Amino acid sequence: MKVAVGSDHRGYALKEKIKKCLEDLGHSWMDMGAKSTQSVDWPDLGVKVAESVASGECDRGIAICGSGIGMSMVNNKVPGIRAGLCHNVANVRRAREDTDINILTIGADFCAKDLALEMVKTFLSIDFTREERHIRRLEKLKAIEERYLK
Repeated sequence: MKVAVGSDHRGYALKEKIKKCLEDLGHSWMDMGAKSTQSVDWPDLGVKVAESVASGECDRGIAICGSGIGMSMVNNKVPGIRAGLCHNVANVRRAREDTDINILTIGADFCAKDLALEMVKTFLSIDFTREERHIRRLEKLKAIEERYLK
């Protein structure tokens, strides 16, 4: 799987650990920035992650900022993106199985490194259940998105 990975300056250290984890799991990655702990604007980097997933250039994305909230907001502005801010492995499992998130957002200030790596492993290993009720809900979400794209 090819994974887009991006962070702001507060998520930089965790992003670097996640890239190593992805390599260890046999996945490739594209680093969308930040390139250091020097202050950057999360919208600039979060949109790069979202656009790479929406275009099909990457299969999934991982976006990290201090709280995870900013990245989640910018990711979800891009049509076709279903980003989920998750806080534990159970959140990630449910988000993949029920809502088919294609970008995992993580708050680096609130998530221990080991937990974040377990969340990444879960995000990449769990498939959407494709249950009728979940498909119906995602179709409604897509219809809402399309209504506002006009």
